[in-house]
Amino acid sequence: MINVAIVEDNVTIREGLAALINGTSGYSCVGSFSDCESFLSKLNVLSSDVVLMDIGLPGMSGIDGISKAKKMKPDLNILMLTVYEDNQTVFKALCAGACGYLVKKTPPARLLEAIKDAYDGGAPMSSLIARQVIDIFKQTQGKHNEEADIELSSREKEVLTSLSDGNNYQEIADRLYISVDTVRHHIKNIYRKLHVHSQSEAVAKAIRKGII
Repeated sequence: MINVAIVEDNVTIREGLAALINGTSGYSCVGSFSDCESFLSKLNVLSSDVVLMDIGLPGMSGIDGISKAKKMKPDLNILMLTVYEDNQTVFKALCAGACGYLVKKTPPARLLEAIKDAYDGGAPMSSLIARQVIDIFKQTQGKHNEEADIELSSREKEVLTSLSDGNNYQEIADRLYISVDTVRHHIKNIYRKLHVHSQSEAVAKAIRKGII
């Protein structure tokens, strides 16, 4: 039995997904939620194998919800089911920890296959999304080759590791016995060396490359 949780603010879609899942042998909907906050509050007691997550939700976005859910349950399979198809949103969702990405117009049979695929350790995506991921890879391949020998100083790695633990600039400064201005200086250098523009990008890239 594959236990599925749903996070979707549109009540018609949410109830339709629950009916599809509960009406299919081998699948069970163990919870449906209209926002990430209510889902996260129940996550520790939910026996969910796969989560169907929307992105455009009231309050916390689905992408932020992925990050928080993965911190609570690192092995959780989160499958995005959304209307967004632009490269940036797809990339953000996958970097945040989504295991797959489908659009809401996906046929029911394909959706059930994708849930099973995610449960079995796969990374289901619609053909359009898969093509976009390939395009992103092609665009960044040259940059990745250039970045193969990225070298951060030991202090920069300490700052980045502290950042990945969720500490703010003041907390990092206190932890490493340096000033906040020095923290900002290190983070600026980290962004430059990693070719990123945000804390989440820096942490995600450092983890992917085994830097931290």
